[in-house]
Amino acid sequence: MAPDLTSTLAFLQSVHPYDAMAPERLARVAERVTPVTFAPGAPIYALGEALAGLYLIVSGAVTISDANGVQVSALGPRNSFGERGLLRDRHAVTSANAKSAVEALILPVALFEELLREDRAFARYFDRARPRRAAALDLAEMRVGDLMAADPLTCPPTTTVQEAAAMLRAAKVSSIGVVESGRLRGILTTRDFTTRVLAEGLPGSTPVSQVMTPDPAVLSVNDLGSDVLHLMLERKIGHVPVTEGGTFRGIITQTDLTRQQAIGSAVVVSDIAFADSVEDLGGFTRLIPQVLAQLVATGKPHDVVTRLITDIADAVTRRLLKMAEAQLGPPPVPYLWLACGSQGRREQTGVSDQDNCLFLHDSATPAHDTYFAALANFVCDGLDACGYYYCPGDMMASNPRWRQPVARWRSYFEGWIATPDPMAQMLASVMFDLRPIAGDHGLFADLQRHTLELAAGNSIFVSHMVANSLKHVPPLSLLRGFATIRSGEHKDTIDLKHNGVVPVVDLARVYALRGRLAPANTRARLLAAKEAEVISATGARDLIDAYDLIAQTRLEHQAHQIKHGSAPDNFMAPSSLSDFERGHLRDAFVVVRTMQSAIGHGRGTLG
Repeated sequence: MAPDLTSTLAFLQSVHPYDAMAPERLARVAERVTPVTFAPGAPIYALGEALAGLYLIVSGAVTISDANGVQVSALGPRNSFGERGLLRDRHAVTSANAKSAVEALILPVALFEELLREDRAFARYFDRARPRRAAALDLAEMRVGDLMAADPLTCPPTTTVQEAAAMLRAAKVSSIGVVESGRLRGILTTRDFTTRVLAEGLPGSTPVSQVMTPDPAVLSVNDLGSDVLHLMLERKIGHVPVTEGGTFRGIITQTDLTRQQAIGSAVVVSDIAFADSVEDLGGFTRLIPQVLAQLVATGKPHDVVTRLITDIADAVTRRLLKMAEAQLGPPPVPYLWLACGSQGRREQTGVSDQDNCLFLHDSATPAHDTYFAALANFVCDGLDACGYYYCPGDMMASNPRWRQPVARWRSYFEGWIATPDPMAQMLASVMFDLRPIAGDHGLFADLQRHTLELAAGNSIFVSHMVANSLKHVPPLSLLRGFATIRSGEHKDTIDLKHNGVVPVVDLARVYALRGRLAPANTRARLLAAKEAEVISATGARDLIDAYDLIAQTRLEHQAHQIKHGSAPDNFMAPSSLSDFERGHLRDAFVVVRTMQSAIGHGRGTLG
């Protein structure tokens, strides 16, 4: 059913640059656009065809392919396409197809060109005169704090929708944060006014708390621009609030990312969000080695590469959970799926197993485990089918031990801390890297704070964790060389995982425990430890530089293997490096060993 003029106008008001147009001009645009629909799989236009105009997606998903049939973009609601051809010679320079049922609006060619001439915001938005490639490559490593609109518009929950609408109009923005006692309680967008206020016939006196999106998904100022893009694609949202220490700091919109899309991993995450089967998911995850190699080739730092690769695993996990719930029905009690290990730390590379667990609400009964066992088995089996092989130590939610109510998890951690035998140390090392993936995040927040406080206050436990962190040592020989593996399949190589990055991972975990620091990511832990003065500024700089070099070398090794048709692994022959590279890598290992020695002798890293 074609949308009427009112709904078309309301939709355009929620999309940039139309939201910046004068009301009279926007009304004329709404009158002249043409609504169209496409069935799943239907072609929208082919390379070289004369374009009907600029396409704007209202609902559904569209794939864009180049002259070789290679997908170069995946688009969703509020995305435009066709402008490149219109700006060139009015003929398509790509092909567009409906991935799902699509509703779209077409701005006729004459209208598109008229707006380019007469509307500055429209012209600036669709201008292709400036080079885009450099900006696109920068998004993945840009911090959200640098991308967001600061000083966001806010109001208390008691504000009426009429008052909020007036505030939006005066500020010329499309969203307002609902804040109480300094904390973000919800968000209200111009689209919400259309769908929740006008469409429902609510009076202007309605408080915003009644129609806002409560407890919206948020990111921190230190998250990446790619995190915003992935969140928007998965949740199908156009506004993401940004917080720092729980305080509302800014807002970032889809428009902010339009010219700077990290398309490689974003396309995979988008496809995963629409996957209908485990087989489809496996097809997408098989692209991970190529994505990794591409990210390394474009000069992305290791922490950005591993974050983006981990984002794919997160998306697969969330999609599998949705598939499981669709098959099993809604869960009988709230739950939270968490990842540990490299996924928990957001440090996955081209070689990863799965480490995960389930937190259940304390109202769960033994009878409920039938449901959660089925859910866990579905997800763990699905992850294995997608290349995230089963954990050799069976540390997965499919194991009943790691699928328990929060109270049992609390007793687990308290027991490990009170009696830190070798098994407890190993389990604690893995479980202190937990990160929520999907479900009720509130099931973890209080337990994390409690556990950090308890662990940091137990000097015996911390001492045992220090000892545990020294089990993996850098591969240094006494003759200024490398201690390579002496026999077997990997003879004359060094293990860049267990003798390279793991020693730093273990050190960072100890620093996090001592400082009661929440981050799970290794580099973030080192930075937080520096800020909290758990580690000296000099020690932090040296260790971070050493970690960066080791981790980057590991990724470049894997990218080289992928490029030459081999499966990526962690075993590198030092002889493959130049003398210069070997010298720097050895110096990095020396820094790590020095830090291990310091913490092993009770001096930490201070001084």
